[in-house]
Amino acid sequence: MNTLVIVGTGLAGYNLAKEFRKLDAERPLLIITQDDGRNYSKPMLSTGFTKGKAADELAMNSVEQMREQLKADIRTGVAVNAIDRVARTLQVEGEIIPYGDLVLALGADVFRPALGGDAGDRVYSINDLQDYARFREVMADKKKVVIIGGGLIGCEFANDLSNGGISVDVVEPVGRVLPALLPERASEAVANGLASLGVKLHFGHSVKGVWQDGDGVSVELSNGERIAGDVVLSAIGLRPRTQLALVAGLKAERGIVVDRFLRTSDANIYAIGDAAEVEGKVLLYVLPLMAAARALAKTLAGQPTAVMYPAMPVQVKTPVCPVVVSPVLPGTPGAWEVEAEGNDVKAVFKSPDGQTLGFALTGAYAGSSAIKMELTRLLPPILA
Repeated sequence: MNTLVIVGTGLAGYNLAKEFRKLDAERPLLIITQDDGRNYSKPMLSTGFTKGKAADELAMNSVEQMREQLKADIRTGVAVNAIDRVARTLQVEGEIIPYGDLVLALGADVFRPALGGDAGDRVYSINDLQDYARFREVMADKKKVVIIGGGLIGCEFANDLSNGGISVDVVEPVGRVLPALLPERASEAVANGLASLGVKLHFGHSVKGVWQDGDGVSVELSNGERIAGDVVLSAIGLRPRTQLALVAGLKAERGIVVDRFLRTSDANIYAIGDAAEVEGKVLLYVLPLMAAARALAKTLAGQPTAVMYPAMPVQVKTPVCPVVVSPVLPGTPGAWEVEAEGNDVKAVFKSPDGQTLGFALTGAYAGSSAIKMELTRLLPPILA
C-alpha cells in the first residue's frame, strides 16, 4: 500500500519521477500511461519539421530505459478507468491496483472545434509524440497545411512547417497572431516574420467547415471564403484533463484544484502539470511544471514543500521572429510602453503606479539576455 503511483508519462509525470528518485531510491514506484512510455520533450514537437526529425528521433529514451533509470514499473497503453478513494485503489482495465499516494499528471487535451463538412478525418492535432508520428506520416507526400488558430501553438507550427518546405495558411478569428500573449505592435512583428516565410494569414473569421476536395480539402471560413489544402492542423488551445478527478469526487474547476503542496481535496492524491490548478492558476508551460515537480518530489519524500512560482517568461518558438513574453492578465489596470523598429519590439506593461507587471520582446530584443533578465527581475512573482 506504500506504492507511489503516477498517472502520466509526459514532462510532468517523468520529471516528478526523476526528482523523486533523487530523494528516495527505494519506495515502490508505478507509472501508468495511455501512451507508449517514451521520454520526450513536448516543446520539441513544434521544431520537428525544421530539424527534419521523425518521431523516433525526437524520443530521448525508450520505455525500457526509463524503467531502468527510475527503478519503476511502467505500464504503457492502458487507461485508468476509476479511482476508489476509500479503498485507495485504481481500476485499470479490469485490474485493481492499490496506491499509497497517487499523482495525477494527466496533461491536457487539444480543444477541437465543432466543424461542418465531410473531411473531419483530415483534421489533425499534435499533442504528443504519437500524434506527431501520425502527422509526419500523413505529410510524407503533402505540401499544404491549413492551421486553425494563430496562438502560440499555431504560430510555432506555422514557422516549423514553413521551414520544412510546407505551404501554410493560418486562420485566426481575432485580428492578429498571439492575441492572448502580445500587445498589437509585437503581434504585428511576428505576423511580418511569418509572412516573410510565405505564411498566409487570415484574420477576423473562423473556420466553418472542412470539406473533401479531390485528394485534399477545402476549408470554408465564416465569411464564405474557401482555402485549399492537403490537410488541416487544429491548434486552438488546450483544456486540462479533469474528468477522472471529477468522477472520483475531487474538486476541479478549470483544472484539478490543488493547494500549494499540489494536494487535491483528497489528502493522498496530488495533481501536477497541465491538469493542475494551483490557487486559481493553470499554467500550461514548462517552467511552472519543473518548479512543481521539484516541490512535490520533496513533499512525497517526507519534506512538505509548498510550490513557488517566480516570474517565468515564456519563449515562443518562432525563430523567424523570436518572442519572449511575460503575459499580462486581461483587464489588468495599466498600459503598454512600446519601443519598436521593424520586427524588433520591446513592450513593457506598467501599472498606474509605475510597477512593471509584464513584458513582450520580439526580434533582436528577444535575443538579448541582459534585457530579458533585467525586466524579469522587475516582475512580481506569479506565486510567492
